[in-house]
Amino acid sequence: MKTKRLPPRIGVFVIVMSFFFIASHGQEAPFASLKQGKPFSYCCMAYQGPLTDMGAVIPRFMQAMQGQNLFPSIRGPMIGVYYNSPADTKPADLQWEVGFPVAEGTATQPPLVMKDWKYMSAAVAVHKGAYAKSGETIQRLIDWIKDKGLVVAGPMLERYLNNPTQVKPEELLTEIWVPVSRK
Repeated sequence: MKTKRLPPRIGVFVIVMSFFFIASHGQEAPFASLKQGKPFSYCCMAYQGPLTDMGAVIPRFMQAMQGQNLFPSIRGPMIGVYYNSPADTKPADLQWEVGFPVAEGTATQPPLVMKDWKYMSAAVAVHKGAYAKSGETIQRLIDWIKDKGLVVAGPMLERYLNNPTQVKPEELLTEIWVPVSRK
């Protein structure tokens, strides 16, 4: 016995309406998730000072990479690693770095440093909007971590998913990783 197939247009309509039905009945994508990552090497430039200095630090970092003939790997976008929080640290004492994933064993010279990201389990959320507003998403992610019975187990990492010179601030996407472990 032959089964009848829906004409392509009707099949697409049914799929689209199914998604509409799910979305209209409270089934939205989760805010955050737990992800198991893989270790990776990255080249970075460490900095101590206010996050508002980022606009000056990034060009110096890029110039140092070019001067050493280093290039980001295909494994990811620019990253920021943050070792303390503006919520409880004076701006002058904030410790952070900007970097790019690079091939393991890449040789660097100061002011660049090679590091390895070794945190395997992380709570991950995506912030959409201006970088200056990412603190709201970070706080929500920290609350989510606590609600799941987890604890923060390392520095926060941000992956900058699009280029701020090519999109409006409200369209910027930042993937936020917070290493976690069980209590």
